[in-house]
Amino acid sequence: MLSADLTLNPWALALILYVMLAALTALPIFKALSRKIELHPGGPSFDSAAHFSESGRERLQQNYERIRGTLEFWKNKAELYKRMHFYILWWTIPSSVIIPFLAQASTEDAFSKWLITVISGFSAILLAVHRSFKVHENYKSFREGESNFYDSYRRMLDRPATFGKDEETQIAAYFDEVENLRKFVRNAEIDNTPALEQAKSQLKDEASKT
Repeated sequence: MLSADLTLNPWALALILYVMLAALTALPIFKALSRKIELHPGGPSFDSAAHFSESGRERLQQNYERIRGTLEFWKNKAELYKRMHFYILWWTIPSSVIIPFLAQASTEDAFSKWLITVISGFSAILLAVHRSFKVHENYKSFREGESNFYDSYRRMLDRPATFGKDEETQIAAYFDEVENLRKFVRNAEIDNTPALEQAKSQLKDEASKT
């Protein structure tokens, strides 16, 4: 009897469909948590750079190998926060538009009230997560860190004279730039890490608006 009622009840079907779509479209986020994204710098690296001596090439290549793990971490984090950011946008923006219309169309049916409650509550949670965990800020920090590194990396390969007049000066300036970039991303990551009380406060604020 219950299954027959659910089949005939459009509000119940809409609620089930909403929950299923929300769960299915969240799968890419969980994949980003478990999958390691490989680096693809492209083209020859420092081990075959024509502008440097053999010892200079070896020092530069060793520096790149040491930072490879950090670059992979940045790339994976940027992809994770990117997927989270767009997932939240895709679910909160349409929800904010449709909720007033659902409120007008709702009836005494319990499922109609549950549908509005679930959509409102889920949107509030997503907005609280986006703000308290600073999803967009983290995505921007990790993506800019990765992009800025490869800008310096390619500039060192193609135009090392922009780092200085001689090889030793160029290598030292490049190492300093890479080190400062790592500090920048690390500090941004620390600044964008929410405290537990901040997360609770954001969740309460969003819940009070619904």
